[in-house]
Amino acid sequence: METPAEHPGIRKVAEALPPATAARIVVLSDAVRTAAAAAEAVGVPVGAIANSLLFAAVRDGVATPLLVLTSGAHRADTSQVAALVGADAVKRADPDFVREHTGQVIGGVSPVGHPAPIETLVDETLAGYEVIWAAAGHPRAVYPTTFADLVALTGGRVAAVAG
Repeated sequence: METPAEHPGIRKVAEALPPATAARIVVLSDAVRTAAAAAEAVGVPVGAIANSLLFAAVRDGVATPLLVLTSGAHRADTSQVAALVGADAVKRADPDFVREHTGQVIGGVSPVGHPAPIETLVDETLAGYEVIWAAAGHPRAVYPTTFADLVALTGGRVAAVAG
């Protein structure tokens, strides 16, 4: 049986990260599908968790993937996010859409390691944390990073994503 550390999602994330960051991927004993669970597992405030939320940004009737990296301390405001990216609407993506565009499952979506680049917004409030924890391609895997590295690695745009 494949262990979480051997999981292809974790391997793809590790390949997308700088070697020093990839070496810090932590495989937890239990799944952490929520920011609160992740924060408890690694011993940080919930706001230091970068939730990787994949949405369907609808423009002229066409849905494209939009990744919003938001602090676990609050929720993304989809109306505000739609205005930021010039979309008619931003809708919650279903599990098939998430897997198609990230190669990962809900609860383990990483900011990196996707089959193709995804338009990304990074919550400005994450800048208030020296260390940010993000999912590593599996519901039991996380890694520490910095705000600057998160923005640089994702090519994301820093924005106010919560109302």
